[in-house]
Amino acid sequence: MTTETKLPFDQGFVSSFSKEMNEPAWFEEFRLKALTEFEQLPMPRPDKTKIDKWNFTQFNQHTVKSDVYASLADLPEDVKALVNAEMKNLYIQHNQTPAFLSLSEDLKSKGVIFTDIFTAAREHGDLLKKYYMTQAINVDEHRLTALHAALVNGGVFLYIPKNVEITEPIQAVYVHDDVEANLFNHVIVVADDNSSVTYVENYISTMEASNTLVNILSEVIANVNARVQYGAVDTLAKGITTYVNRRGVAGRDSRIEWALGLMNEGNTISENTTNLLGDGSNGDTKTVVVGRGDQTQNFTTKVVHFGKHTVGNILNHGVVKDSATSIFNGIGKIEHGASKSDAEQTSRVLMLSEKARGDANPILLIDEDDVVAGHAASVGRVDPVQLYYLMSRGITKTEAERLVIHGFLAPVVKQLPIEGVKKQLTEVIERKVR
Repeated sequence: MTTETKLPFDQGFVSSFSKEMNEPAWFEEFRLKALTEFEQLPMPRPDKTKIDKWNFTQFNQHTVKSDVYASLADLPEDVKALVNAEMKNLYIQHNQTPAFLSLSEDLKSKGVIFTDIFTAAREHGDLLKKYYMTQAINVDEHRLTALHAALVNGGVFLYIPKNVEITEPIQAVYVHDDVEANLFNHVIVVADDNSSVTYVENYISTMEASNTLVNILSEVIANVNARVQYGAVDTLAKGITTYVNRRGVAGRDSRIEWALGLMNEGNTISENTTNLLGDGSNGDTKTVVVGRGDQTQNFTTKVVHFGKHTVGNILNHGVVKDSATSIFNGIGKIEHGASKSDAEQTSRVLMLSEKARGDANPILLIDEDDVVAGHAASVGRVDPVQLYYLMSRGITKTEAERLVIHGFLAPVVKQLPIEGVKKQLTEVIERKVR
């Protein structure tokens, strides 16, 4: 049964926006079909979190025109801290406006494509069409995926050709500084056969919002013997309701690694799934979360094994304080035929106050006999033995607790490949647990 929801934007608006962005006909048709399907689909149902009263569909503005940045010197100070001045491969989006793009001549000569989603649709339409919501995420999964497909207003397309190995990280920064700016970002990262890339993205709000929506879909495709490292730090402001779905598809002998710092201040639903389709493929997900205030967050991390000899690892570490609620669902699924596969997961949650709620739910779904699978989960307070040890060295209780928390979250923080991003995540954690 679906709940009737009337959108503030109709097919005429969607068609007009598509034409304004000079999108190819197939992209406009894709939008219109998605808008029609939106009306028939149910909302997603995250486990143990009621979202029926969350606002994902009612908003006034679809696009906001924002300034571009002529150089990195024009960036806000908070954003400058994320970016290395020598970074050669960088995209910055200002609300929904593509505001800055840099790609080295070396990568251009090798056929690497790195551009905003609208330019990709206009200039690389056939390639984009091959991957856009065809392999990782489907339009008709639920109401929010369809809404996203109809109203996409930002994002990037990154394509690494066959046999191209990129050693330096590629970074995208999404700057949100307008309360009227509702983001529908679509990110596609494709590593073709025998290629490799590290992609890092930052979502940063420089103001407090009110009833603002963010709907993010990221699709990662790692073809045969490819490797993708995907790092993300989300720091969207209080008052922003966020749905984010990051999903990867791994081909034979490929590897997808996720390092996610999910630090939003508002209510958040996050899905991260890696589908190990090819034999010998590998998926590794590390997630760190801090919840505070009265926010509610639900995180589902899933690795699905289809191929033989596949390996999936999930590591979730969360800290919850004040009256916040954080739900962690870790799912390892081994399909019939995925013999010799290995699914492991660990979820650990620290609660720092009496009213905080943390819930770790490890789930193993095994449809094959000749496999290895295991899980571990814990929810509790800061270890008093660790506190006692530190305090016996002259450290105050508050400082000792802070050090324990940073150590607890370090397994994810240290995986981020850009020092500025790593520093940002450390500072955000410090601010939120102080």
